[in-house]
Amino acid sequence: DAGSSVEEMEFNWDEYLEDTGATAAPHGSFKHVDTSLQNGFAPGMKLEVAVKSDKNTYWVATIITTCGQLLLLRYDGYGEDRKADFWCDIMTADLHPIGWCEQNKKILKVPEGIKDKIPDQEEFLQRVLQGACSAPANLLEGLHRGKNPLDLIAPGSRLELQNTRDSLEAWIVNVVENIGGRLKLRYEGLEDSDKFDQWLFYLDPFLHEVGWAAQHGYSLQPPLAIRSLKSEADWQEILKKVKEEEEESSVPTDLFKDKPVIGVHSFSEGMKLEAVDPMAPFVISPATVVKVYNEKYFMIEIDDLRADHTSSHSYICHVNSAGIFPVQWSLKNGLHLSPPPGYPGQDFDWADYLKQCGAEAAPQSCFPSFTSDHGFKENMKLEAVNPLDPEEVCIATVTKLKDSYLWLQLEGSKKPVPDCIVSVESMNIFPVGWCETNGYQLKPPRKAIVNKQKKIAVVQPEKQILSSRTVHDGLKNQELNSSDSVVINGKYCCPKIYFNHRCFSGPYLNKGRIAELPQSVGPGNCVLVLKEVLTLLINAAYKPSRVLRELQLDEEAAWHGHGETLKAKYKGKSYRATVEVVRTADRVADFCRKTCIKLECCPNLFGPQMVLDKCSENCSVLTKTKYTHYYGKRKTKRIGRPPGGHSNLEVAMKKPNKRRKRRKHFFVHKKKRSSASVDNTPAGSPQGSGAEEEDDQDESELSHSLAQDRDKRKRKLRTFSFSDDENKPPSPKDIKLDVAEKLQLDSNPLDWSVADVVRFLKSTDCAPLARIFLDQEIDGQALLLLTLPTVQECMDLKLGPAIKLCHHIERVKLAFYQQFAN
Repeated sequence: DAGSSVEEMEFNWDEYLEDTGATAAPHGSFKHVDTSLQNGFAPGMKLEVAVKSDKNTYWVATIITTCGQLLLLRYDGYGEDRKADFWCDIMTADLHPIGWCEQNKKILKVPEGIKDKIPDQEEFLQRVLQGACSAPANLLEGLHRGKNPLDLIAPGSRLELQNTRDSLEAWIVNVVENIGGRLKLRYEGLEDSDKFDQWLFYLDPFLHEVGWAAQHGYSLQPPLAIRSLKSEADWQEILKKVKEEEEESSVPTDLFKDKPVIGVHSFSEGMKLEAVDPMAPFVISPATVVKVYNEKYFMIEIDDLRADHTSSHSYICHVNSAGIFPVQWSLKNGLHLSPPPGYPGQDFDWADYLKQCGAEAAPQSCFPSFTSDHGFKENMKLEAVNPLDPEEVCIATVTKLKDSYLWLQLEGSKKPVPDCIVSVESMNIFPVGWCETNGYQLKPPRKAIVNKQKKIAVVQPEKQILSSRTVHDGLKNQELNSSDSVVINGKYCCPKIYFNHRCFSGPYLNKGRIAELPQSVGPGNCVLVLKEVLTLLINAAYKPSRVLRELQLDEEAAWHGHGETLKAKYKGKSYRATVEVVRTADRVADFCRKTCIKLECCPNLFGPQMVLDKCSENCSVLTKTKYTHYYGKRKTKRIGRPPGGHSNLEVAMKKPNKRRKRRKHFFVHKKKRSSASVDNTPAGSPQGSGAEEEDDQDESELSHSLAQDRDKRKRKLRTFSFSDDENKPPSPKDIKLDVAEKLQLDSNPLDWSVADVVRFLKSTDCAPLARIFLDQEIDGQALLLLTLPTVQECMDLKLGPAIKLCHHIERVKLAFYQQFAN
């Protein structure tokens, strides 16, 4: 219902931690989450890379570090010298696994910068490649190139799941959903029923790639719980169909390389121990090893002494299974051991019980040692799966810690749940913010909701705020149920909206974050799709609050669409504003284009058109440097048109000062929780903080410190006007800037070789830096792309030399624009 949507949307971890005075469990304590975020490339892996100065030759490089789809590489031969390290984009760079050159008759040749260090190429390669680990070929080439390995477990993929309740047989499962590596699995053959669905993390030791059972000598049989639903012939038919479709639905095997390895156990039948039932992990009970399958697996059963008990709580374990302890473990740790049902008396005594059963206790050596450096402490907060309803992920508080086990109190679950006993290595616990990152609904605490509802009523009483997850589900359901939805086939159906991340991203959006967005959103209801698109863009901004302000509805603008409330978070504060979204498909393309122009990025950055190779706006020539040439430092002093120059653009810049005030009036900041629900602080300022929004602060500082400089620039720029019929941005060659020692170039810098760049630098006062350019193989094209942050970061220079160097690079750029740009 509407109320619950509002409640769930409003939960904010930062505020909650502040209000409760608690701390979040450290991210490093969740090893399975760390593993899931790896991109398949690890430091130390080697690959063959095209040498920049000679595109027809290649050399071996080692991965130094990874960042999303970017790799920091170092050519082998530089040793510990990091000055020639360079970044590569997996999607665009010429990268190949070790051995590719030999297979494809390509030349391996030592780069110029280290020629003198490697006298014998063959002997050197033999030495460095001995025992080396090559980067995975499937992530460098073909369909999976540049993808996060986890994304390869897509809905529809098939895996094999061992039955952990009654036997070791495995059966095929289909992936229904993949939430950050947490998979919703459905048994093959039960397409229409979700009654037996299970949620498991992809690294679970009982989950395997298709073909695992046959390889390890286990049979493929449906579990007893579902076997009676179909005849034996039907199950065999299903198996036959799976084998025929194996290629289409298989998951790359190296995805499972980080799965915990199952060791050899030393349990024997009849041994007694203490255990936590994984189906109800609330108490510790006496248990018995009832069956040993092989050196890896055994079955334990929770003891039940009642003569008439019908169902047994048995499950399969391995040596590293969570929740099995030696006899007397609870006593030593001051914990309550729950006597078996039917046990006479309340005071349970292990010595009497073992004598009564005629059994022996499993020796201490059977159990793995506990880990103590896990980082968890009492009262820390995290996110955890509700064991009684695995669909739910709740806020959890650590109430107790013993060895490597946590007692967790879950908040916000539909039904109250006792404290759960969970291993610190459990794959059902996650760091704070995991649900939000993966677009999954976290169950918020009940008590926090009441205040939140009041606060929303003040800000936006008439709107129901949908969570990103709700939007995502709405889109997905529309895709699945397109036949029975009236909206989907009508004029309200939005086509796919593509993010063309190679287009110019403008001053507000972070190009790196844009590149990490999904390739497309939709199709589906226009409002839902566009709301999801705008939310993703806001989150991909340098300052999300600033982008939200750019997008928000102008009071005087003509009203054509549908008002939607969008949120932005920046530096721990939350902002909200109403944004106009169009409702009909015929206006989507125009809406996307105008939104791009508002954000001063390429009009094709997102929209129903996918940009394949070259953008029709030719936006690849635009850089941030060039942007500042024809916009000046502040947006309100803008001259000419935005990138792509559209004469039909409705520019709402006639009264910039008034508009700013109006915007501030609309732009409501979320208040820190207090007893008063009515808000008396000026709208637009973070309430209770006494500080202005950072953007405005930045601008006021800028206006004081650069006032004179800007006045000069205004006087210079005021004389220009750009003709409306040009379909390209004004060229900086029209803008005369006073640059000391105006440079006259003899040749086009785009054609300069590394040697030409070095020669140019040696003619300046930055001659000592020429060696770095030679080592890093920076040619003319690369030189024109260099900026101050890149120079500082990649060349390890102090600010002074970096600024000097950039001054000369800017001179080259300006001369290039003036002499060769046309």
